[in-house]
Amino acid sequence: MELSTLDWILIFSFFAIFLLIGVIVSKKSGKNTQEFFLSGKNMPWWLLGISMVATTFSADTPNLVTDIVRQNGISGNWVWWAFLLTGMLTVFVYAKLWRRSEVLTDLEFYELRYSGKEAAFLRGFRAIYLGVFFNVMIMAAVCLAAIKIGGILFDLKPWESVVYASVITVIYSSIGGLRGVIFTDFLQFIIAMVGSIWAAWYIVQMPEVGGLDNLLANEHVADKLNFLPDFSDSKSLWTLLLIPIAVQWWSVWYPGAEPGGGGYIAQRMLSAKDEKNAIGATLLFNIAHYAIRPWPWILIALASLILYPELSDISNAFPNAKAGHDLGYSAMLTHLPSGLLGLVVTSLIAAFMSTISTHLNWGSSYISLDFYKRFVKKDASEKELVNIGRLSTVVLMILSALLALQFESALDTFNILLQIGAGTGLIFILRWFWWRVNAYSEITGMVVSFVVAILFQMEDFGLEDHEKLVLGVLITTISWIAVTLLTQPTNMNTLVNFYNKVTPYGVGWKSFKQKASSNYHLKETHDRFTIDFASMLLGIVFVYTFLFATGYLIYGNILGATVLFAVAVVSAIVIFKLWKKK
Repeated sequence: MELSTLDWILIFSFFAIFLLIGVIVSKKSGKNTQEFFLSGKNMPWWLLGISMVATTFSADTPNLVTDIVRQNGISGNWVWWAFLLTGMLTVFVYAKLWRRSEVLTDLEFYELRYSGKEAAFLRGFRAIYLGVFFNVMIMAAVCLAAIKIGGILFDLKPWESVVYASVITVIYSSIGGLRGVIFTDFLQFIIAMVGSIWAAWYIVQMPEVGGLDNLLANEHVADKLNFLPDFSDSKSLWTLLLIPIAVQWWSVWYPGAEPGGGGYIAQRMLSAKDEKNAIGATLLFNIAHYAIRPWPWILIALASLILYPELSDISNAFPNAKAGHDLGYSAMLTHLPSGLLGLVVTSLIAAFMSTISTHLNWGSSYISLDFYKRFVKKDASEKELVNIGRLSTVVLMILSALLALQFESALDTFNILLQIGAGTGLIFILRWFWWRVNAYSEITGMVVSFVVAILFQMEDFGLEDHEKLVLGVLITTISWIAVTLLTQPTNMNTLVNFYNKVTPYGVGWKSFKQKASSNYHLKETHDRFTIDFASMLLGIVFVYTFLFATGYLIYGNILGATVLFAVAVVSAIVIFKLWKKK
């Protein structure tokens, strides 16, 4: 297919604006590491919140949702909707703790919380493990989406799609730092949302689809509309709902949904002006990510079932593209008219760039601050560290592009990442609230989860993906808890310093306070667990009811939509009142 002159004008204008933003902020961003990696710790909540949303709105996200909906229906989205529980826990419990820690990266946390050589080893190892290996895996998944979109829309070869999509991103990310990333994220999010909503509206109105009523009544779509899986189908119930809700959200480390916060979410919280802005940013992110964004993608995925009901239909229509249900989204975009096509292509490029730029900056911060400065050259100048960060940006992009050529589907990649992080999530939750968690706990969890994931990749042992996930969680959790109880706790001075800095609450610190109170001064926490926990639960209710109220509105169920919207409003009001009491 060919893009019109108008389409190309839109795309190139977008590139020019982003390069301009990178150039404008480059001087300030290059001053020092705090400016380059944390934008001076002076960002407002709304800008940081939008940046978080833009980062998770990658080019592979609509592909993933399409893959899920085509295979498992709308209820299949619980595999990622369940992470809302993690998100709200981060909002009302962990956001303020991260901001109080005053670290430059979430890996610096390790030497604030733990002691000894094992803490230093953990920081250095995870800098490479997360900043390079895991980060490259994530970016490769995003690049895979670019490959599929480029193959369908432009008939590009895989390597061409990756190169063209990456060059501009690398340039503005390497010169503009996090400040450039956040400013461009804001614009990217607006473009991406306008593009996806407009595309969904147009596609639903296409003669081949026949409008919303015909879409919902179509024989290929009608059985895909339930918000919850069929309770009579035990396999679907367990895999699509019960395991994500009961196990996955607290036990699995996944980028953007880390239990207890972490990664680029922590980076944004650390960049906030203060605790309130960190909390507000994370709350905005969770509302927009789970309640607002999914429906345009879902509608396009459902529409694709009418034009391409079987995978073979997509393969026949696009023989040169990598086969997979995730192609359904890109396939539907080929039906868009000139102008709208350019806007949507621009929105997908924006989604790609916002995610890649964040991961490049986040990963390079690990390499520069947590590895190079900490272990290679402790007296490195600020300018040198910024340059190392910029060089790392280029190298990370090259590695992820090469790996992307080996991946096949968005859902497969999602499952691989889940398995690698299986069982580590509880560590990241408890390390703030149980004083006995130590560096060996995290080392054990990281090593065991990775080894189990590799074993399951080499041999399936006759297990389904959800069975592998649960077994991986069980093995990893038992392993790290056992090691925690068998090894020495963190040095008392380190624990006291950490406790006084972040002032956590909970019974997990009771025995520590009994041991330390006679020799150390301990600050009292002003946080209230009951208010935080109640706010978390109400936040979950608010987002889910808003999400499904929107769905009922689309389905034409006015009564159901009204009731759920009312529940959402009441939840929001109560949250606000509880917040004022803090």
